[in-house]
Amino acid sequence: MSRFAPQLDDEHPKNPFPGLKALERRLGRTLPHQLGSNEGLDMPHNALAAVLGERAAHLARAYGDAEAFELRTRLAGRLDVALETLVVDAGADSLMALTLRACCAPGDTVVTSAGTYPTFAYFARGHGCALEEVPYGLEGGALMPDIDALCARANASNARLVYLANPDNPTGALIEVERIEELARRLPEQCWLLLDEAYFDFCAERIESRPLPGVIRLRTFSKAHGLAGLRIGYALAEPKTVRALNAVRIHYAVSSLALDAATTLLDHDEEVQTHIQDVIARRERLSANLRAHGVSVLPSVTNFVTIVTDDAETATDGQHALLEAGVIVHRPPHPALGHLLRISAVEDALMPGRLDPLLDVLAPGRGATEG
Repeated sequence: MSRFAPQLDDEHPKNPFPGLKALERRLGRTLPHQLGSNEGLDMPHNALAAVLGERAAHLARAYGDAEAFELRTRLAGRLDVALETLVVDAGADSLMALTLRACCAPGDTVVTSAGTYPTFAYFARGHGCALEEVPYGLEGGALMPDIDALCARANASNARLVYLANPDNPTGALIEVERIEELARRLPEQCWLLLDEAYFDFCAERIESRPLPGVIRLRTFSKAHGLAGLRIGYALAEPKTVRALNAVRIHYAVSSLALDAATTLLDHDEEVQTHIQDVIARRERLSANLRAHGVSVLPSVTNFVTIVTDDAETATDGQHALLEAGVIVHRPPHPALGHLLRISAVEDALMPGRLDPLLDVLAPGRGATEG
C-alpha cells in the first residue's frame, strides 16, 4: 500500500509553471525580457512604493521563485541537510494542509491529542478525514501529549497520520527526540507522523534537524523571525516525500516579498538570535511574576506561557475580564483544555497592571503586579 494519497500512486503531476528563476537556473543565464507570464511588470506602483518602499514595490510586481531555491539553499546550509529534503510553503498551516493532500484520502483516520493546535483538526475534517483524539497526560507536573496513547490509538484504528506538535501548543512542553523517533518506528507501516515544530527555534539545541523516515517536520518563520504577516515556513522530509508534497503544492503560494524577507533574516541571524534570547528572558520573567501571585504556570520552551486554572469557567471569567480591559489572551477552544490560558511573552504582557484583571479573578486579594 502506498504511503501517499491515491492520486499520487502513479506518476506525480508536474508543475506547469516552474517559473523564471527555475528556467534561468536550467539555462545557466539570465533572461531579462519577461513577456510570457502576464504579470503587471509595468505597473508604476508609486503609491505602494511611497508606503512600503521601492524594494517592496519591485518585488510585488512579479511571482516569486516557485522552487524557493535561494532560501532552501541557505536553510540547507544552516541545518546541514540536503537541499532535496526541504520544501517551502506559505507557513506551517499551509504545509499542514499540503501534507493532508499528499498523504491522506477522504475517509482516512488521523490521530492527535485532544486540545492540541486546533487548526490541524479543522483541516483534517475539511479534508474528509476521520479524526480520533486521545487525552493529554501528566509527566513530572507537566501537561504533555501522551506518546503511548497516540501510538496505541494509531495502531488500533489503522491510522494514516498522527499529528504531534513539539514543542506542544498550547502547553509549551517538549518531547525529547529519542521518544519522537521511537513513536515513528512504532506507528503502522502506512502511517505518517506529522511533527509540527513551529516553536523549534526557541529550543533548537535540543531538536536535531534531519529527515526521519515516515516523518514530515513543519517549521515556520512566524515566531522567532517575526514574519507571521508574510506567511512563510518550510517542511523537512525525505526527498521522495518532498517530491510528493511538491506535486500537490500551490506553486506560487509564497510571495516574492516573503521569500526575500526570510532569506534576508537568514543572512542576519544575529538579530534573530538576539530576539530569541529576549523572548526567553521575558517568558521566564512572566512565569515568575505569575507564580509569585500563586498562579499555576506550566513549564514552557516556546514564546508563550500557559497557566492552569481550576476549571473552564474560571478560565473564561479571566479571559473575559482581560477582554474588558482590551487585552487578548488565548483559551483553547477544545473542552479538554478549556481550563488553560495562553499568554504570549511579549513586552506588553510585562507592563505593570496589564494582567491585573486576570489576577483579580485567579488570585483575589493579591498585591499589584510587578513590571
